[in-house]
Amino acid sequence: MSVLEVSGLCGGYGKTPIIWDLSLEAKVGQIVTVVGPNGAGKSTFMKALFGLISVTSGSVCLDGSEVSGLQPHRLARAGIAYVPQVDNVFASMSIVENLEIGAFTRKGGIAERIQEILEIFPDLQKASRRKAGELSGGQRNMLGMARALMCDPKVILLDEPTAGLSPIYVDVVWEQVQRIAQLGTTVLVVEQNVDRALANSDWVYVMVAGRNRLDGPAAEVAEMNLGEIFLGAVAAVRE
Repeated sequence: MSVLEVSGLCGGYGKTPIIWDLSLEAKVGQIVTVVGPNGAGKSTFMKALFGLISVTSGSVCLDGSEVSGLQPHRLARAGIAYVPQVDNVFASMSIVENLEIGAFTRKGGIAERIQEILEIFPDLQKASRRKAGELSGGQRNMLGMARALMCDPKVILLDEPTAGLSPIYVDVVWEQVQRIAQLGTTVLVVEQNVDRALANSDWVYVMVAGRNRLDGPAAEVAEMNLGEIFLGAVAAVRE
């Protein structure tokens, strides 16, 4: 059974639809990545999943329960965490304080959970009292993931977690994504670096012009000419 099931999702900003009839499934502990050309609607899809923009039709199910239309704070309580590409930490607060804020749905055991999370992210553990605004871009992205994990989510949504990072930190971030999945959390990633996505994912969805173009196991998608698919599909839409 899939942990996350999205069916026929349509939405956008105001009355203008950006995504059309999108469907997706993700199972326990899977890394599922959404790739596509710039402007394909990948980040919009993530925002629609987390209730940040208007959804006009379609459904989102978490563990078999319908969660479509829930506000972000209720989705967080249901078990979906979201880490945006930018503004993903509280810059004036320390690493520990950021993690404490991430524990807003917990009824207890916050200190113990912080220690568990810091053990997953050694870079953060070494600098746990530093302010988030003093961290590198890679460390900030890891802190965003770490804070999201404080609520023990079933699914974590990562929007471009490696954007703008040096190659070394790209490796580190993907290592952490792999570790999160190994611990049993389902990870849905929007990734601009297609090669990285294919190398680190279980399943890949290709989105073009706001629609599902194709999907499949990462190894199979890697054998396709994605550049041609990206450009050919966009050209076809423009015609």
